[in-house]
Amino acid sequence: QVQLVESGGGLVQAGGSLRLSCAASGFTFSNSAMGWFRQTPGKEREFVAGITWILDRTLYADSVKGRFSISRDNAKNTVYLQMNSLKPEDTAVYFCARGPFNLPRAPNTYDTWGQGTQVTVSS
Repeated sequence: QVQLVESGGGLVQAGGSLRLSCAASGFTFSNSAMGWFRQTPGKEREFVAGITWILDRTLYADSVKGRFSISRDNAKNTVYLQMNSLKPEDTAVYFCARGPFNLPRAPNTYDTWGQGTQVTVSS
């Protein structure tokens, strides 16, 4: 059974940090590109960051570049999103997903999703 389970969300003050984790199972994680997305009510799901499995190439949305860092641990089948200098506008439900090697930003190109974890940044 293919599954992604996110954890690590919570409430944090502006300027603070959180690290999200996404545990994968049921597929060959080490050969999979992974992405993080976020969504707020009434808005479309947006790409945040992605990481490939070859050379761990990474890609970031402009809004998080320099503040967020994506990484993976293939031994633990887990992808992480380290979020620093958080802003109130980062408040959203964060999802991890398995996707194509070229890390497209379109959510509909990703085939497996977790249930999401809420991140709330207070001002």
